[in-house]
Amino acid sequence: MQKSSSFSALVDYFKDIATQHIAIQHTDAKKHFFRFELDEVLSGLNGINYPALILEGYKFDFTDNKSDNIQKKRQGAFILLDHVGDAGDYTKIHEVWDALEEIGDDILAKIKADKMKSGNPVMNFEFSEVNANLIATEMGMHYGIRFLFSIDSKFNAAVNPDKWLSPTV
Repeated sequence: MQKSSSFSALVDYFKDIATQHIAIQHTDAKKHFFRFELDEVLSGLNGINYPALILEGYKFDFTDNKSDNIQKKRQGAFILLDHVGDAGDYTKIHEVWDALEEIGDDILAKIKADKMKSGNPVMNFEFSEVNANLIATEMGMHYGIRFLFSIDSKFNAAVNPDKWLSPTV
């Protein structure tokens, strides 16, 4: 069983969001959820359905504030992406950004509601650290919003003797 704070659990959670949201409706037959990195998105994507929800990998660091209360902070991002056939159609581009912002707000509201459920991978999602940026790619004429977020969790610094060989000295 995977830990609720694992990367796999986070991927599964966002895939569920893409499956459940009425504007996205990801299925195995009609994929709207993907796991890409930002450079892959910016260099152009083919064969995806819109709107797409793309989860990026995350980085993490630790803080201990000179105490035994060590925290692990994961920083990641998800992208909502759509396509506009005419790069000069600013009205359509603005409509896409407006629609994606509304979907993003829906996702953040769902995360907030799910945060109250135990065992959820976003239980310690830090809303005060969420920020979003509009994105546009010249290649492929994709337009979207990138949401950066952080998830905090306690770090268990206790050594598990079952995971170490006995010293031979």
